[in-house]
Amino acid sequence: MRSARCSRVERPSRVTGGATVGPWRRVLVLGLGATLLAGCLGAPEIEDRWTRVDLLSSNLAARQTIAPGAVQPITMSTTVTYRSILTGFAVADLRASSATSAASVRLDTDAPREQMALDIDRILQTSVSLGRATRAVTGWDHLIEHIDFSFNGVGPAATDSTGAPVSLFLLCYLGDGQRVERQGQADTLIVTPFVSTAYRILPVGIELAVGGP
Repeated sequence: MRSARCSRVERPSRVTGGATVGPWRRVLVLGLGATLLAGCLGAPEIEDRWTRVDLLSSNLAARQTIAPGAVQPITMSTTVTYRSILTGFAVADLRASSATSAASVRLDTDAPREQMALDIDRILQTSVSLGRATRAVTGWDHLIEHIDFSFNGVGPAATDSTGAPVSLFLLCYLGDGQRVERQGQADTLIVTPFVSTAYRILPVGIELAVGGP
């Protein structure tokens, strides 16, 4: 490529071996190197920029059937990789919904994590809990926290009161919690899930199924 002429003549700088490199050449080389490096590295994936919840293992497999009314022991082994300072609660939750069908969401292992997060937000807004476990958490950038959950869930009816089919999900998400004292009863914890896009969090989950006995 032909370079533009300039009326000012720069004195070349001498380098090892007798070759000379003018200042403008050094700038060009440095700029080209930075461009190539940026192209090779690329922008970090969302999984490396947002706080991420990962499911390591569970005693329930994706699309496993739970019979209506059956008490189901549930275990989940998870990690939370923090990308910012965050305090709240981690929640493992069995959720049932007739408003959000399993066919309308993507919770499979190769689903894009941002889309999965948006789908989980929608499930949480349109479902009820059938059993859960919680853990208070505090994290900061690059901390990886391992959390094991164990609780009992109850299988829902196959349809709701209007006859609409019920979908079943096992989720793990983060949220803000408030303990409420109840007279004559055990205290309860109200957890408000963090909205994924607002808090830059990627929750995780799997789809289950409701079956007969």
